Amino acid sequence: MKKVIYLAILAAFITGCNSKPHFLVKGNIAGSDSLTFVLQKRGLSKYITIDSVVSKNGSFKMEGSIEYPDMVILTAMNTGKRMNFFLENSKIEITGKLDSLADAKVTGSKTQDEYMTFRITDKALGEKYAGLNMDYQAAMQANDTAKQSSLKKELKDIEGEMIKMEKNFIKNNPASYFTPLLIAELSPEMEPGEIETDLNLLDTNVAKVPVVKELKEILKAARGVAVGQKAPDFTLNDVNGNPVSLSSKIGSKLLLVDFWASWCHPCRMENPNVVKVYNEFHKKGFDVLGVSLDRSRDDWVKAIADDKLTWTHVSDLQYWDNAAAKLYAVNSIPANFLIDENGTIIAKNLREDDLYNKVKTILELLK
Repeated sequence: MKKVIYLAILAAFITGCNSKPHFLVKGNIAGSDSLTFVLQKRGLSKYITIDSVVSKNGSFKMEGSIEYPDMVILTAMNTGKRMNFFLENSKIEITGKLDSLADAKVTGSKTQDEYMTFRITDKALGEKYAGLNMDYQAAMQANDTAKQSSLKKELKDIEGEMIKMEKNFIKNNPASYFTPLLIAELSPEMEPGEIETDLNLLDTNVAKVPVVKELKEILKAARGVAVGQKAPDFTLNDVNGNPVSLSSKIGSKLLLVDFWASWCHPCRMENPNVVKVYNEFHKKGFDVLGVSLDRSRDDWVKAIADDKLTWTHVSDLQYWDNAAAKLYAVNSIPANFLIDENGTIIAKNLREDDLYNKVKTILELLK
């Protein structure tokens, strides 16, 4: 009897030693019988498949192990339906309907719960912002300047609320694996010191994930293009294949290095504002050097013509591997850097009236 008990204990011990943290994802998606579901995560240059399975009567099961909680994509193949959620080594259940897969309910993932708590507040502010922005666009169409001014103030206030909410989440959730992804999302609008402060708040284990390593590389590059630094020189070809260096353009009272692309909707929305500033202040010493993250020369050239961008444009047509974008730590567009006649960066990421007002103020001081 003692021997039997001893062997049972030994078996349990061996099983415990051989087991490692793993995930078990159970799905119950109505309307998805005999569909292939693929679970993937983002790699550096492509999606990496974690698992795939064919559903039976709308149900499926996936198992495996991951190193740390990560945002993944669950795709119902050949349907155009997909959803994002945080996968971690736990028992996770996904329930919903195929036609609204993106809204399926996820339980069992602590990181997903943290993410959804954030999303609830963020979504409410985002919807409020979107509504006001539509009103603002209507006011612009009607040339109602008084209403534009009032709505712009409200939009700025909501932007402030969103930033405050995001910063509070980062500060209060240093052990959440969603936090470094949020820092990465906010980083294009942050100064190097802010990024470093937020990264230093992270829990030791969270600080080991790859996105933090990427942020530290961006931080290193960003320090070289912070306000007050000399603008690093680069050379790219113009639309005719002729090399143009940044240093050859410096000398105007003000030069805006504008990172954009034909496929970037926010960039195309911002272009009229840049055109307005260029047309009004070019003869007074303001110039623009457009740097495109396009892949297609035809698309790039067409967008230049369509948007009436009459300044110098350069690109290596390497998309996010654009050499100048990497040098300037650009990881989202539109992005811009305002450079004085001495080649010093004096402002960055100026948009709409902020760009107009900054250029006007500086040129008036330089009269």
